[in-house]
Amino acid sequence: MKGLPWLPFVSQKPDVVALTAPDGDLTWLTLSKKISDIAAQIERQGVTAGDVVTIVGKNNVDALLVYLANIQLGAITAWIMPEPWSRTQNKLEQVYSPDNTQLKRRFVFSHREDFRVLDAEVRENLAKHYVLLEIDSKAGSQASPHNVSFDAHNISSLIFTSGSMGNPKAVAHRYEQHAASAKGLLNKFEFHPEDTWLLSLPMYHVSGLAIVHRWLLAGACLKLGHGNLTHDIEGVTHASLVPTQLKRLLEEGIATSLRRVLLGGAHIPVELAIQAQRQGIDTWLGYGMTEMASTVTAKQVDSEVGVGEILPLRQLRLVDNRVQVAGETLAAGYYRQGTLVAIGDSDGWFDTKDLAHYHNENLVIDGRADNCFISGGENIHCEEIEAVANRFAGVIQSMTVPIEDDQFGARPMLLIQPSDTFNLDEFNAHLAAHLVNFKQPKYIEALPASLLEGGIKLSRYQVKSWVSKHFVKLKVM
Repeated sequence: MKGLPWLPFVSQKPDVVALTAPDGDLTWLTLSKKISDIAAQIERQGVTAGDVVTIVGKNNVDALLVYLANIQLGAITAWIMPEPWSRTQNKLEQVYSPDNTQLKRRFVFSHREDFRVLDAEVRENLAKHYVLLEIDSKAGSQASPHNVSFDAHNISSLIFTSGSMGNPKAVAHRYEQHAASAKGLLNKFEFHPEDTWLLSLPMYHVSGLAIVHRWLLAGACLKLGHGNLTHDIEGVTHASLVPTQLKRLLEEGIATSLRRVLLGGAHIPVELAIQAQRQGIDTWLGYGMTEMASTVTAKQVDSEVGVGEILPLRQLRLVDNRVQVAGETLAAGYYRQGTLVAIGDSDGWFDTKDLAHYHNENLVIDGRADNCFISGGENIHCEEIEAVANRFAGVIQSMTVPIEDDQFGARPMLLIQPSDTFNLDEFNAHLAAHLVNFKQPKYIEALPASLLEGGIKLSRYQVKSWVSKHFVKLKVM
């Protein structure tokens, strides 16, 4: 067992709480025993080093324990969010071989409560064509697996991209790449052993799994909540939130132990950062992606534009204003039925397709190269329109889609998720005040609930598909 990432803390502070969860706390010693016990249980069901165990569902203690047990066994964890069967099947087909001789090696874990609420077609197909692992995290047998194959160079996770521009891809990361991601961020964003980070983001997204690896690196405490942020934030010093969550906490006057928040989202108001600072909370923002094991650049929120400077153990360069990244956090490759497809070029650089420039040493993201379209001879970045829309108090999030236009070649269509306070006339006035005429949306529609379920990040591909289906007279570009 030498080298396991949690072992130093077992000997250094065995009785210190490592994990806080709805059904009780676990010390480092108890956590280590439970991980070994779960590893022994899934080993008895056939899982060995190099196998892929797919976890389908939301955050829970059992899913976390299975992930850590897989690391101990040298197995790979593929993370899948609850989705309809067509999307689940697409991801599973990237993970497992279609060879019938491999049927007994298609391992899936889904917590009992998660499994019950999955789509009926998903449940039926998983039960019929996959080996559903059973675990008992309360057994207390304190068994140990026969074969511990942990190696930091092992592939530890497969995380699917959002599929914002097409089909999601399974990104494979080695344990050492997750550790490098954590080490680089914590070089700037302090997280000490006595601190507690709330796991408020799903582990099937890289931003959620990154929290787990920061916890393991720091030897601090991780808190799994009930899903009620007002309750979950109690006793927490660190959290990853979106601005609307932080704004609600501050406005409701909830007393917290929060000291540092890593914010995600398209627009983070400086006023929010100032309000948080008055309550002793530092707010940070960053830029990252699945292929780089989460955050690449970061900084404290201030009046300066941009997403900060490059973090340690990463590399970043601009080539014709396109962001290219490399370094110790770059994924091992895209995973396809046991084969790794290289992500970077021959020199190890990955083209993110993001456009950017520097302002006072801060990286400023202008948008994606493939999200730029021409309207009446003028370049329009979808993200610019979205940034303006998101600054309006009545808009939670938005997405721009280019629609073919006889006069201008293309015009923007804006889809928004409105809040209860949204007022269309005021919103139009806001857009007119901040966008030149040719950038103002020709159409404004509400995002459907079906596109807002499950994920953190809206899929541009799925939004375009929905518009094409429901606005047949408008040709999406």
